[in-house]
Amino acid sequence: MTTTPVIVVGAGPTGLLLAGDLAAAGVPVTLVEKRPHRISNLSRAFVLHARTLEQFDARGLADGLEALGRPLDRLELFGRLAIDLTRLPSRFRHVLVLPQYEVEKVLERRAADNGVDFRHETEVTGLSQDADGVTVDVRGADGRAEALRAAYVVGADGMRSAVRAAVGLPFPGRSVIRSLILADVRLAEPPETLLTVNAVGDAFAFLAPFGDGYHRVICWRRDRDVPEDTPVGLDEVKEITRLALGRDFGMHDARWTSRFHSDERQAPAYRVGRVLLAGDAAHVHSPAGGQGMNTGLQDAANLSWKLAQVVTGHAPESLLDTYQAERHPVGRAVLRSSGGIVRLAMAGRPWTLALRAALVTVLGAVAPARRLVAGQVTGIAFRYRAPRGSHRLVGLRVPDVSLAGGGRLHEALRGGRFVLLTPDAHQVGEDRAGRLTAARWASGRRTALLVRPDGYVAWAADTADPAAIEAALAAHVG
Repeated sequence: MTTTPVIVVGAGPTGLLLAGDLAAAGVPVTLVEKRPHRISNLSRAFVLHARTLEQFDARGLADGLEALGRPLDRLELFGRLAIDLTRLPSRFRHVLVLPQYEVEKVLERRAADNGVDFRHETEVTGLSQDADGVTVDVRGADGRAEALRAAYVVGADGMRSAVRAAVGLPFPGRSVIRSLILADVRLAEPPETLLTVNAVGDAFAFLAPFGDGYHRVICWRRDRDVPEDTPVGLDEVKEITRLALGRDFGMHDARWTSRFHSDERQAPAYRVGRVLLAGDAAHVHSPAGGQGMNTGLQDAANLSWKLAQVVTGHAPESLLDTYQAERHPVGRAVLRSSGGIVRLAMAGRPWTLALRAALVTVLGAVAPARRLVAGQVTGIAFRYRAPRGSHRLVGLRVPDVSLAGGGRLHEALRGGRFVLLTPDAHQVGEDRAGRLTAARWASGRRTALLVRPDGYVAWAADTADPAAIEAALAAHVG
């Protein structure tokens, strides 16, 4: 039986980021994936939001991804409302238009460089756990059965998660839209905007560039609810696009077409003993707002440092309970917001059309409401609930502040470290040197902050009392 501290199931963006983080922290990881070893370009996700780019920046990956993608500083909603992103309190005041497969390439290379053990063409057939660990039954490409053993297992294996099924968790929810069409096409007349989206009457269409000469089309027509195995012709794609966008941009040379349905579902728990869920295995949303992949990546960023702390003995196992407490409410909020957007975008009844018109009017006139929407969609506005009696800053995301000496917070976070921010120098003991960076404010701020590896405040005080700082480090860093 092969034994490793952590097994991650699923080599999509969530699983790759999680495995790479653990390996970078010195935790051996086995990554199990039932697909062959290849990066598919048939991805549905096309944008990275500001909070996700901040997480990539804290891993030294953001600049490379920015060079591959194209920034967009406005989000269009309902054809008449634009959400300005240039005022986001972030280094990344835009969404980055970049196909999912490009993100996967970068994350896979990082995971491999850090020593992740990849097991492609390996399918999970069963799972059992006891007080000491988890046994995962798998079957390889040659049909040979094998048992893998780990202290913890993370299911990041998508909507039809074998891990979730093995621990008996339901996946309640429903299909929001049926008979959505996907197509990859060339365009004789490229659109004027980077992302093109609109809904008119009974039709909806979305266009995004792959960067290789092809565009992804996602389209839907209310009165055409057909089985998902019904063939898709280019003429159908062009017809729906003309209804929603006014023209079909001279679509030709479709290299791939398909139908699918969009679900809204969430597991009631993200942890069952030593088994945890992340990404689409834990929650799926409508594609509106481009939040699905981003939410999964944020799950991984939240969970990876906690697993590393527990596995290496620097934190009690109860730390893993905070993953459920922090990420389940975020998943629920994203499910509601993306569902609300798609329902309003595809409104057909008089009362829903009136509601959409009212919302557009309010958002167009009230700046705080626009900032709230921008913060929710981009992930900037989310904060985690703090324990009773905590400082008011605990649970907040910390912007990429400047540090004394010319550095930035995101640079100090690299390596999965905590960062202690104080007005004066604080000596870090050798036992914490690999997991904690001490830094000073570049400004004259007197607050003391302990920033978690995922960029949120773990502890704060209005004064930098050395005894209080040491107590906080013992509690959080170990």
